[in-house]
Parts: sequence; C-alpha cells; structure tokens
Amino acid sequence: QVQLVESGGGLVQAGGSLRLSCAASGRTFSRNAMGWFRQAPGKDREFVAVIWGSGRSTYYADSVKGRCTISRDKAKNTVSLQMNSLKPEDTAVYYCAAASFVGVARNPYEFDYWGQGTQVTVSS
Repeated sequence: QVQLVESGGGLVQAGGSLRLSCAASGRTFSRNAMGWFRQAPGKDREFVAVIWGSGRSTYYADSVKGRCTISRDKAKNTVSLQMNSLKPEDTAVYYCAAASFVGVARNPYEFDYWGQGTQVTVSS
C-alpha cells in the first residue's frame, strides 16, 4: 500500500521560511513526478511545484517561483519543498502527490497518490 506522509508545516510570520517534507512508502518514486499542491479554505487545489527524473527537472507555479525550491532524495524516497519569504497568501493545507510516470505534471488528475496534507499558516 502506497503512503505519502507530509511533515514540516506550522505557523510562521510573513517573511519567514518553512521546509516541508514528504516520505513515500510502499513504492519507489525515484524518477516519477512528485509534486506539491495547496488548498486554501474555499478555493480549489492549486499546483505549487513538481520534480521529475533525476531531480534536475522542476517546474513551479508563478506564485511561488523564486521563493520555493523543490528537491528529492532518491535514496530516502522523499521530496521536500523549501519555502522562503512566505506571505499570508501562502496560507493553505499543502499536499504531497506522486505520479505513476516520469515527466512534468501540473494537474491534480495526473497524480495517483496523495498525502493527507500539512497546514501552513503565515501570519502578517
């Protein structure tokens, strides 16, 4: 059974940083697309970032580009999201997701596995 477990969320002041981590078990995703999405109350789930292949291929939403860095540890089967210069509008539940293919993926329907989410709250 595949499981994705996120950690690292919390409360931070605007301008601060957080590092989210996602540990996968039950299947190896060493080259598969793995991504982060977020969902704020009353809004649709929104793409944040994706990584695929060896780890040098990444893609970011415009809203986080330059502030966030996605990375993966193939040996540990984990993916992380370093978030800097956080803004109140970054407040959301952040979800880790994994796809069954290698390549860019930005839509929720392209991902087969999802974590339970971790809350990120940025205070002004």
